[in-house]
Amino acid sequence: MSYGLAGAVQVAVHGALAAHPDLAGVAVMDAVPPGGAVGTFVLIGADEVRDASDVTGAGAEHRVEISVRSDAAGFLAAKAVAAAVCGAMEGLALAQGRIVGVWFQKAKAVRSDDGAERRVDLTFRLRVEA
Repeated sequence: MSYGLAGAVQVAVHGALAAHPDLAGVAVMDAVPPGGAVGTFVLIGADEVRDASDVTGAGAEHRVEISVRSDAAGFLAAKAVAAAVCGAMEGLALAQGRIVGVWFQKAKAVRSDDGAERRVDLTFRLRVEA
């Protein structure tokens, strides 16, 4: 297997996040707009892909990073959106290939150096087959 389904995975992640009712009104992006963004938003980040083919066929493991960024005063808003991201990832489906499983790996909540932004970085592991 190769990086062939990476685009389909990103489209599926974006679609699931954008359609999830608990994320209504929260922007879902794959790049921070020039000049930065304000409010609370979801940023689809980097991914790492490894071959996961076996005797049954071609497959890959995608480790996808998703960040919740917020300029709210505390962590509560960012953590609530991060929980909704986890819920949205449970219903992930590909238009091409198929998802065998989606697993939450880890989360890390951090404050920016100047204290103006809160961020929750989430990592998910996805197993896909062509």
